[in-house]
Amino acid sequence: MTPPTSVAARMREQVRLWEEAGDGRSVFLSCYALMTENMLRSLEAGRFGDDDWVDRLLHRFADYYFDALTCYDCGDDPTPEVWRQVHEASRQRPLHVMQHLLMGMNAHINYDLVLTLDELLRPEWVALDERGRELRLADHREVNAVIAETIDVVQDTVVERYEPLMDLADRLLGRLDERLLAGLVSRWREDVWRRAIRLLGDPEPERREARVRALERDVLRRGELLLRLG
Repeated sequence: MTPPTSVAARMREQVRLWEEAGDGRSVFLSCYALMTENMLRSLEAGRFGDDDWVDRLLHRFADYYFDALTCYDCGDDPTPEVWRQVHEASRQRPLHVMQHLLMGMNAHINYDLVLTLDELLRPEWVALDERGRELRLADHREVNAVIAETIDVVQDTVVERYEPLMDLADRLLGRLDERLLAGLVSRWREDVWRRAIRLLGDPEPERREARVRALERDVLRRGELLLRLG
């Protein structure tokens, strides 16, 4: 498990290594590092209803990313197919900066986050009353607000650095492009919550596994659509 104090530093170091190697995977991770740093500041400010739970969620979520990366780099079979798709496309195809960004977001939000929420909520879900469940959902949605607040910084410090022409689009569209990206991520995360709750409702391992396989297929299909945009 990634030590809490080192998660953002680990991301930054991996970004540095990938940028030196000209590896396009640095695009998504640069964005993820910014989001993580903003989340850590929000936790320090006591912004959430249950800061301890959100802190555990943030770091376990990052573990899913780094575990998949370690498996892929070591050539291990357990690499999730959604991440194999991202890594291979990023390394082997000339993707636009927004494709790099959205491919990573698709795998990490639409797949990893469902499994992370299921893992953290499952031990407590039955014992949580309605108010407790509402608190978890409210904190999940507050993360959406933190992400939306970070989009401008992502546009200015990540997207435009990798694709300077995006600066022109940003000036022409004003905040429209940021709102579109924030809205997309928010919609994805709302669907993620619903999927996680459905997983929690399946106590039988076979049915749960079937839901995870269906989730994987959906994320892979969305990844293929994002690749075709290029």
